[in-house]
Amino acid sequence: MPDSALRHVVIGGASGLIGRALAESLRADGIRVTTLVRTSDPGADEAPWLVDSDVLDPAVLDGADAVVGLNGASIGRFPWNSSYRHTLLWSRITPTRALARAVRELGETAPHFVSASAVGYYGTRPGGPIAEDAPRGEGFLADLCGEWESAAFGAGERARVTTLRTAPIVHRDGVLKPLVLLTKLGFSGPLGRGTQVWPWISLDDEVRAIRHIIDTGTTGPVNLCGPTRATQNDIGFALARELNRPYLLRAPEWGLKLVLGSDPTESLLTTDAYVIPEVLASSGFTWTHESAEDAVRAAVGRR
Repeated sequence: MPDSALRHVVIGGASGLIGRALAESLRADGIRVTTLVRTSDPGADEAPWLVDSDVLDPAVLDGADAVVGLNGASIGRFPWNSSYRHTLLWSRITPTRALARAVRELGETAPHFVSASAVGYYGTRPGGPIAEDAPRGEGFLADLCGEWESAAFGAGERARVTTLRTAPIVHRDGVLKPLVLLTKLGFSGPLGRGTQVWPWISLDDEVRAIRHIIDTGTTGPVNLCGPTRATQNDIGFALARELNRPYLLRAPEWGLKLVLGSDPTESLLTTDAYVIPEVLASSGFTWTHESAEDAVRAAVGRR
């Protein structure tokens, strides 16, 4: 990864798992970070937005090297009823449109716009590897990601825009959060078949990848995921091993659908998609955690 020449980055969604880690990483290197907050009385290194309207004053972004939009309500909350589906959509599309509008109004002086998305863009697609040029899949999450990315590219043809198709984060407060509790209680095992391929990435590499994208000026869709293939069984068994618990009890797909609903089950737990980070790899990025087992060990391993 090249030495960073960044001086100032604006972050929307800085209170989330990725946003907090990104802001901490940047500040540790002496880079100024401005976080966007929904208050009319911002503190130091904060700027207000979406308070009285769905817009952002472009002046907030003026002079920044990059603006990173990471807003979005958690997809790990259930059930996905009509009200919460609206929340999932609004919490992503509205902030992204506000950022895109501000970037568009700044024109040629606008910062690099790095906007969150997710590997859910591809839906479930068993089989071979899925790179960034693959078409959008089917299902609620795929449609959500499609609208999310369209909102980002509303920044205009001249804007530098990157959409981060992020895999589930292997972290105690990420994809592992519900699995850790079940594993500690001795209830872990395959979810559905267990052989479905799960995209994944560690929090460390997520942050490093975002910084790499900004440093290298990479634009367009980028798959943020680990470089090696992993199944749900690989991740689940690695977690059980680190927590010294058994990995025996299979949760049948019909049972998961009964408890969580069809869409969350098929979009999150039994989804099967071998997503590969082709753009990251070709741009010279190197991973700290090259296997899902290594990422699990770093996240929850016994010290």
